[in-house]
Amino acid sequence: MQAQLDAYCNYLRTERQSSPSTVGAYGRDLGKLITLCEPAGVLQWQQLTTAQLRRLVARLHQHGQAPRSLARLLSSVRSLYRWLNREGLCDHNPAIGLSAPKAERKLPKVLDTDRAQQLLDGAVEEDFLGRRNHAVLELFYSSGLRLSELSGLDVDALDLNAGLVQVLGKGSKQRVVPVGRKAQEAIRQWLPYRSTARPTDAALFVSQQGRRLGPRAIQVMLQKAGASELGQHLHPHMLRHSFASHLLESSQDLRAVQEMLGHADITTTQIYTHLDFQHLASVYDKAHPRARRGTKEKEG
Repeated sequence: MQAQLDAYCNYLRTERQSSPSTVGAYGRDLGKLITLCEPAGVLQWQQLTTAQLRRLVARLHQHGQAPRSLARLLSSVRSLYRWLNREGLCDHNPAIGLSAPKAERKLPKVLDTDRAQQLLDGAVEEDFLGRRNHAVLELFYSSGLRLSELSGLDVDALDLNAGLVQVLGKGSKQRVVPVGRKAQEAIRQWLPYRSTARPTDAALFVSQQGRRLGPRAIQVMLQKAGASELGQHLHPHMLRHSFASHLLESSQDLRAVQEMLGHADITTTQIYTHLDFQHLASVYDKAHPRARRGTKEKEG
């Protein structure tokens, strides 16, 4: 098995011209599989069956192997067997139809409403950077935009009188999103400062040199705001997540939140229902008399 694996890795290097890191990853994954096969009596790639491979993957999962790593392993196995089949060294592919265990979906980190207000209601410097950065924060939280969407906004995408912004989202899909009253006011106060930079294009948010503010510059600005106002790490998606969580908590309208976020599939938006349930469970634990009594009993 090792000799054929070595030949496969050589094929990746010479014919496929794969990077050293890719070849190394394939070699490690498949080498690990060989060490599991030998105790099971599998001494040739031809002998490995789908049922055996499924059991080996399950064993790795039980021993703490992450689902993402198992998915990569199965991908390596499928690729190896395609090569073995082409070389006439094997006549089946045991990884076909197998999938790794699903990874537990991590809940996004959000600011609670008090922390969001703390971030946005602080004193604003009456200068170019102060007004621009405040407008960026307000619009992120008001409209739940992605980083790329906010960076790509042009002035004419805004209708401040109607309280709307037209956004170009993923897949070049356009959507119209509400802009809250405080965000409207922050943008109105920013626009005169924007003009002083003599912008090179129609970008809504620009640098002091008049160039469109790029995603990296916005990320750095948010990190500084999080450190100074909240004493914590802050990134653009945290404001987007906070927008969605707080809106869903108040409205219970999952479809509306889906539309505003620009999610093609509502299952993507449903992650925020779990955040809402977490909030409800926390309120219950703190407020319900039976929950409080149970806590005291445990403490006793």
